[in-house]
Amino acid sequence: MQQPYIALVEQLKAQIDEKRIITDPTLTLAYGTDASFYRLVPKLILQLDTLDEVVFALKACYTSNIPVTFRAAGTSLSGQALSDSVLITLTDNWRKHKIINSGEQIWLQPGVIGADANKYLSSYGRKIGPDPASINTCKIGGIAANNASGMCCGTAQNSYKTLAGMTVVLADGTVLDTLDRDSVRRFKLSHSLLLSDLSQLAESCRNNPELADKIRHKYRLKNTTGYSLNSLVDYDDPIEILQHLLIGSEGTLGFIADITYNTVIDHAFKASGLFVFADIEKTCLAVSALSKTQVAAVELMDSRALASVADKPGMPDFIARLGEEGNTEAAALLIELHGENEADLSAQADSTMALIDEFTPMEQVSFSRDAGVCAQLWGIRKGLFPAVGAVRETGTTVIIEDVAFPIEQLAPAVRELQELFVKYDYHEAIIFGHALAGNLHFVFTQAFDTEKEVIRYSAFMDAVAQLVAVDYQGSLKAEHGTGRNMAPFVELEWGAEGYALMQQIKHIFDGTGILNPGVILNNDHQAHVKDLKAMPAADTLIDKCIECGFCEPVCPSRNLSLTPRQRNTVYREISRLRRTNEDPARLAEMEKTFRYQGVATCAATGLCADRCPVDINTGDLMRKLREDHSDIAKSIARWTANHFDGVTAATRVGLSVANGMHAMLGTNKMRTLTKVAHNLTARKVPLWTPHMPRAAKSLNRESLTIRSVSKEKIVYFPSCASRNMGTEKQAMDPRPLADVTISLLNKAGYEVVLPDDLNNQCCGMPYKSKGFVETAEDKAKQLEEALWQASEQGSLPVLMDTSPCASLSRDNLQRDLTIYEPFQFVAEFVMPRLSITPQEEPVMLHITCTSRRKGLADVMKRVTEACAKQVIIPEDIQCCGFAGDKGFTTPELNASALAPLKAQVPENCKEGYSNSKTCEIGLSEHSGIEYRSILYLVDKVSQVPA
Repeated sequence: MQQPYIALVEQLKAQIDEKRIITDPTLTLAYGTDASFYRLVPKLILQLDTLDEVVFALKACYTSNIPVTFRAAGTSLSGQALSDSVLITLTDNWRKHKIINSGEQIWLQPGVIGADANKYLSSYGRKIGPDPASINTCKIGGIAANNASGMCCGTAQNSYKTLAGMTVVLADGTVLDTLDRDSVRRFKLSHSLLLSDLSQLAESCRNNPELADKIRHKYRLKNTTGYSLNSLVDYDDPIEILQHLLIGSEGTLGFIADITYNTVIDHAFKASGLFVFADIEKTCLAVSALSKTQVAAVELMDSRALASVADKPGMPDFIARLGEEGNTEAAALLIELHGENEADLSAQADSTMALIDEFTPMEQVSFSRDAGVCAQLWGIRKGLFPAVGAVRETGTTVIIEDVAFPIEQLAPAVRELQELFVKYDYHEAIIFGHALAGNLHFVFTQAFDTEKEVIRYSAFMDAVAQLVAVDYQGSLKAEHGTGRNMAPFVELEWGAEGYALMQQIKHIFDGTGILNPGVILNNDHQAHVKDLKAMPAADTLIDKCIECGFCEPVCPSRNLSLTPRQRNTVYREISRLRRTNEDPARLAEMEKTFRYQGVATCAATGLCADRCPVDINTGDLMRKLREDHSDIAKSIARWTANHFDGVTAATRVGLSVANGMHAMLGTNKMRTLTKVAHNLTARKVPLWTPHMPRAAKSLNRESLTIRSVSKEKIVYFPSCASRNMGTEKQAMDPRPLADVTISLLNKAGYEVVLPDDLNNQCCGMPYKSKGFVETAEDKAKQLEEALWQASEQGSLPVLMDTSPCASLSRDNLQRDLTIYEPFQFVAEFVMPRLSITPQEEPVMLHITCTSRRKGLADVMKRVTEACAKQVIIPEDIQCCGFAGDKGFTTPELNASALAPLKAQVPENCKEGYSNSKTCEIGLSEHSGIEYRSILYLVDKVSQVPA
């Protein structure tokens, strides 16, 4: 590291925790990556916790003249969130919000995920205006800094138009809250020159009618190319000009520390329809007609876009037929209507259909209010980007560009754009976009591994820029932000006069040029073809990763070590270094870091795959890397599997010993002793907690089986966790889970059947999670055979009392067995037979990751709400991070994943429920209340009907 950065680090340590000052080269590579096709590795990454820390860090960088870049979620596509200097990211402490005026406004910190903001507003029937496609991942800081829009937002509801106020930190560390009179008064005194300069710029625009008209014309379209010059003609007040210039400034003018939005109506009455037309001309004529109506959204998809998703599940049959019939001209419109009520929506649907019929659609799915049908139709649109990404060649990247044309010229513009694809050999390129705003996205794949490929891309972008900005006077960036890839073309779009205005704006705010240099304004006309991201082959499990970051919000290790995107980035570099052998020392250091940051701390839940647009499960790769075991380790695993009943008996003995030591030593000494043993044995001795269960009593198949001639039969498989682990020492109900389950099933009138050789059975999860794949498969097959026999060849349903076992067993099934986890089983088999009296006391509910993946979240909520009048599902917890036994061996993963939990437990709440024994141990440890199986609650509040 260079001397200025060394000095800066020492200065920063005075107020910032050293753990949040990242200089490790592996971590700066990992944390520095974003969704764009550029790669810059920061010298230093700061994970800042408070506004005071941001001010302190900015002042330090300002004094040292060291460039600094801000990063929110890193989903930006244009290279605006990268740095080879200082990169500032935010901790989860920046996720606060306040509802104002009954939802008419909302105050948000920059770390709030966009979808969460809408969730906070949902009960008011409101939402924020911007609706980017990445709203489930991107954060408010990025939405505002890029003036992101989306499918329904258009130009009327973006951040610029719905801004009520903000708090901004300027390059010199000055803080301005535009909604606070005292803050504004102080700022007017301290920065009178800055405000005077902005007023003069606005006046110069007003005195130049030609320039003012050009600015207004440019923002008739969606436009995020350059700075928000419309603020100079829309506002007289320099404070208003200042805060609106910050919108879309991509961190080059200051840091948006919070923002207050005027919210918009979230219509409850919606309908969607899909309409295919013979050619692009007819399609665009329909768009022009629709733009004069009340339709909420119109998404255009060209023929190649439709062909890219034709074979996907759930697509209308006619999409595949278009390709089979050789129709390469067809294009489609996906239309959404919003109504104030059912009558309004019906009237809109009728009038819109009459208009569409004038253009003679070839095929259609008429307007539907059915949520399932609408989701299926929008799934077509949302599947376009991943469809290209999933079929690209290894080593290429996916590029999505974002332009806008005047609607009246949309058809010829699309034709000429398609001609450019042919000219430059981008035959896989597809076009889709927000047609009402003339906003088109085009997606193509690109390799950057040879000079020839870089030259091809450069020539193509030159041609695109000429077509859009000059020939059609459109926007080179409609909603994705200027970034690095369009900065060299800003002057081409805006002309010398407009570009000079932007240069003045940058100088007024950031005279030293430390804020995100090279973004928006860049004197290097080749900047867009420099620092290009290589995507080397690493493993087929992750080679399709496009580093979008959609996986990150659900990753339990995101605040501890690496996210799936970051794991993939580092492993790609490790794989490249192994092939080239160019830097053995760096490779060795990276491999060492990755063993913990990547492999050891991955919970391998698979939640990342559910969010991934190209279906990558990074956990599969981490499990594969764990497979690199010695022959001795494999032999031990096989031996334990073959003697599983003895191993489980030994486990119960161990739990009994631990419980005895706890009774003798007390909680504090027991914690200290086991922590020392845990560290001295390299994590081999599990870390004890006061919520560690006592040993369960040994199950006897004959004594637990309830036999009756007349009762229906249910197969019950107690998991090895519930067979070994009883309740914690201070449990509200001391009965082991198996006893509770038998009690409940008996109460519901079932005869319980247990599989043969019960104590030797296991689903294979303990072996799979550690990478012993063959042993896991053997145990799974053994269990399946036992369940097949117990279920009378699949004729009886099977209850497994923990969700991970049920999920894995269902995934591995070779025979026709019906396996349930507790919540779904209770909903279908128990509750219809019993009377439920919901308790007054509130309860917490944890939805396990396996349940989320199986779509059981609603079932879990419904069952729990039937049993308790108040149910709290904590926010920001998608997975507890216990991950089998990692809660014992890597407890920091569990602690990190559950960090937000305790603060969300109401004072009068004493109990929590879930469907995984090990998860419940960690939940109890980090919540301060006892978590246990939902079967305890159902048994407690249910009665046999009179």
